[in-house]
Amino acid sequence: MRFDDRFLEEIKSRLRLSDVIGKTVKLKRQGREYVGLSPFTKERSPSFFVNDDKGFFHDFSSGKHGDLIAFLQETERLSFVEAVERLAGEAGLQMPAPDPRAAEQDKQRQGLTEWLEMATVWFEGELRRPAGKAARETLIRRGLPETEWARFRLGFAPSGRTALKDYLIAKGARPAELVETGLLIAPEDGGAPYDRFRDRIIFPIADQRGRIVSFGGRAMDPEARAKYLNGPETSVFSKGRLLYGLPEARKILHAGPPSADGADAALVVVEGYMDVIACQRAGVAAMAPMGTALTEEQMEVLWRLHPEPTLCFDGDGAGRRAASRVIDRALPLLKPGKSFRFAIVTGGKDPDDVLREQGPAALRAQLAQTTPFADALFTRERDQEPLDSPERKAGLKARLREKANTIADKDLAQAYRDDLLGRFDLLFQKPQQGARAPFVPNRPWKPGGKPGMAFESAFPTPEGKAAAKRLSTALDPLASALAKAALEDPHRLDDHLETFEKAGFGDPALSALAAEIIRLRLEADHLDSGALNRHLRDRGFAGLLTDIDRAAAQAGAPFLKQDVTLATARSQWTYAFEVLNRLAALETAITSAKGNLGDRSDMAALERLKAERDTLKRSVRSGSLWTDGEPIP
Repeated sequence: MRFDDRFLEEIKSRLRLSDVIGKTVKLKRQGREYVGLSPFTKERSPSFFVNDDKGFFHDFSSGKHGDLIAFLQETERLSFVEAVERLAGEAGLQMPAPDPRAAEQDKQRQGLTEWLEMATVWFEGELRRPAGKAARETLIRRGLPETEWARFRLGFAPSGRTALKDYLIAKGARPAELVETGLLIAPEDGGAPYDRFRDRIIFPIADQRGRIVSFGGRAMDPEARAKYLNGPETSVFSKGRLLYGLPEARKILHAGPPSADGADAALVVVEGYMDVIACQRAGVAAMAPMGTALTEEQMEVLWRLHPEPTLCFDGDGAGRRAASRVIDRALPLLKPGKSFRFAIVTGGKDPDDVLREQGPAALRAQLAQTTPFADALFTRERDQEPLDSPERKAGLKARLREKANTIADKDLAQAYRDDLLGRFDLLFQKPQQGARAPFVPNRPWKPGGKPGMAFESAFPTPEGKAAAKRLSTALDPLASALAKAALEDPHRLDDHLETFEKAGFGDPALSALAAEIIRLRLEADHLDSGALNRHLRDRGFAGLLTDIDRAAAQAGAPFLKQDVTLATARSQWTYAFEVLNRLAALETAITSAKGNLGDRSDMAALERLKAERDTLKRSVRSGSLWTDGEPIP
């Protein structure tokens, strides 16, 4: 007999896990969990944990874990149906009447999952056969060793049009069944069905019970129309309800030892198959939607496992838009104790990149740097437009009130209104003379930011205070001139973002300012000079901007003069920017050459590098840079 998921969830919502298990196991409260001696093994020290919030038990001595139903199945040797009947009776629920049609459909679905399981085994075998050589090399190059393939059941679909079809039909499958599973495509013109997945690395997709219900495939051909291909909606697979990596994430989430402070282990939602695998290899419970935005059903699945999952998006425009969609979709569903946090992996990387380049500890550390939902919401609304007029300020206030009102839970909606409007008031609050700014729990949503409190309005942020401290030494005039021009015309940076992200303005005292400009430039679809300067002053860089103006006046840079055309000013700015980058490259090369001196030719090369560096420095100091210089190639 098959039970509707809503019926099973209703049983679990009416019964506390600790109450049911406590009838046979003596439990003692420990923080947010209960602990007792294992009912599965003989032990002296308790290693059996029960968590009512998550609805799961975990036994470290035997490795067993599961929910209410699984506990009765394990301890009393009941079948699934028998366990459900027992619990339904305790919960005061009437068992649903048997439905012959539903029973037949369940039987058909069971048959489909058997073919999907057989296909999984075949894909796994093909990965290790000669046809899978290129796929094996790709996985190894991506930092995924062969020892990990079986854990995630990775496979390979060869390029033959009917290779899988021929194999499964030889095993007794009917083409119509394989079309229903999504393994085959039936042409609209009535032609013979053929394999859906061809010349692709295969990622099996499992449901909550661990049964394979579909597949995702990554193309080996870089010219393929679709880099990733997911199986279609079927009677056993719904993209909007499942998340890739769910069974393994549950194991990680519930197998981890309880933390000393009782905090929940992280549950992270990422954007792709390889990102899920990277996180899980690093010991982080992770899942991903499959080609769709996160749905309401998927949010409910996440909240059943964790009260505050972390959503990790790429830092590009697509990632920001995805995060914004989640904010709007999640708002009506928020409840006390049910929310989300946000994380952005730094440096334009994704979790898979971080694991390969920096290791699991670095990945865990970056995923731990999160932004609360309310902070992300306020920051998004605040940064939609410049707040430079009463009308725009009033517009922000109206948007904040409107967003809070979309929350269905009345108490939480009121709490959000109070919180968001309190932030609004502090945003425009003028400090009393000599008074220190108050802390506001509005951490800026930025890659690599640290969780916690941050200064708001025109008071120093940690970045601003660090920049001010570095100003105890004089700013470099040319670097200041570059910064001043960029603040007056932010689009000068458009063609140099990658270099600028690495080198900044060429003065370490301006590195925090450069990082903030990069963050805002990448996040804003449109950024004018006024909005940029207001933002920087609000973030605590007001004093630094004043010092930049003072130092830039000493540079004699022609691109700051009023009688220069915009095109000429941009060309001169680019030339100066290239000079500073060339100086930085020369310093790096000189340091490297000093450490590798061998014969006279090495010494001569070092001297040539020093001569070029010194010549450039003299031209900058003397001002001849603007009269006899040529752009650096």
